[in-house]
Formats: sequence, structure tokens, C-alpha cells
Amino acid sequence: MKNMNVKVKEKISDFFDWIKGAELIELNSCNIKEDPVRPELDIEFRTSYGRKIYGVKYKKEICAIMCFGYTNEIPKTVKELDLMTKDAYLQSALRDRNVGKIAVAYTVWSKKKGGGKLIVKEVFKKIKQSNHLNRLVTLSPLTDMARNFHIRNGAYELQVNTESQNFEYKI
Repeated sequence: MKNMNVKVKEKISDFFDWIKGAELIELNSCNIKEDPVRPELDIEFRTSYGRKIYGVKYKKEICAIMCFGYTNEIPKTVKELDLMTKDAYLQSALRDRNVGKIAVAYTVWSKKKGGGKLIVKEVFKKIKQSNHLNRLVTLSPLTDMARNFHIRNGAYELQVNTESQNFEYKI
């Protein structure tokens, strides 16, 4: 019993060490084959027109990834996301401003326990510090897993669409 308590304490300590030591970084690329949500979207899609890829890095390893685009409206499909990010990007270039007011997360995955929750928190903090973003919304698949993940991490259901569901994290 005593041995078991020591092992549990070590696991908890290891978990908190990795959470405390992790950092949010912008990535130029990611392994799209690892993406369980939208593996069909290539790197060009994920990085063009102001779209970003962020990762949580711990000890030289990327433990979680989130991809999102900046828009001025809430998309219901990936096609709408594509059009809306292009529109926000072009509008910002014409007005010499930052891209979009809404950060739309369209995929998130984790390779380490707690990584999904951590990257949501870190991206949330980054958006709060931004001077042009006022919303964090998701373009999530119509699955219970996506719904449960976002609700459990503090989002509320914004709308359910034909192909997707949108959740919003209050800023």
C-alpha cells in the first residue's frame, strides 16, 4: 500500500512538472497525419491567410497542437472558415490592421495527458492579451467527444450546424 502511494505521488508530481514546464509556441508546420480531427487539411491551408498553428512544447517535444484562423464571423463549415479567413486577411492588409476579431480553433489534439486542456488555456491567455481578438470560438466536429472536451474546459455551446458545432470560450 505504501509503495502504491509513492507511485501515485510520483505520477502526480511528474504531471504537474510537465504542466509547469510547458510553453506555447507558434509552429510553421505539424504532422497532419497525427491530427484526429482534420487530417485532410494540408500545411498550406493551416498557415496561409493569417491561420496559425500553435503547440505546447515540453522538453523539446510538442505535446499538444491547436490550429486556428482569424475571422470576423463564425464559420459553420471548413469551406466557410477558408473564405472568412481569406476575407479577414485581405481586409486587414487593406487597412494595415491585425487579422480578424475572432480566433476560430478548428482542430486540437494532444499527445500527452492534460495537453489538450493546457493548450486551450494557453491559447486563451494569448487571445486575452491580444489587442484585436475579442472571441475564441471553435469549429468542432459533430461528436460527443468534441462536445464533452469543450464543455469540460469551460466553453459553452454556441450553435449546432449541419456539419459542425461551435463552442465559445468567454474572454
